[in-house]
Amino acid sequence: MKKIVLVLFVGLLGFTMTAQDAAAKIEFKTETVDYGEIAKGADGVRVFEFTNTGDAPLIISKVSSSCGCTIPKKPEAPILPGKTGEIQVKYDTNRVGPIRKAITVISNADTPTKVLKIKGEIKAIDGK
Repeated sequence: MKKIVLVLFVGLLGFTMTAQDAAAKIEFKTETVDYGEIAKGADGVRVFEFTNTGDAPLIISKVSSSCGCTIPKKPEAPILPGKTGEIQVKYDTNRVGPIRKAITVISNADTPTKVLKIKGEIKAIDGK
């Protein structure tokens, strides 16, 4: 009887470990978006593209920025294995000067926290 229980326990443990091997993996096309030099008031929307290279659905639970001048938007639906998605970032381009901001992405991926960056410089138009 002890052998049967032991075999069942080892089998169940092996099944549980196999089920845990399935994981989402997030791979970004690039982890830094460079705005370059743009004019004050220009379109501040940029996109970070990514692919779920894992074998489980990817769920992005939270995306936040390092300041209120940068507004990220995450996908609402899970990203299935092999599929792509995007995180949209809108920077307030009415601020003249350099851009150096971080966007933190939290998900169920094997690396649960990723930090993305935006950079560039906003130039005044005609000295304004």
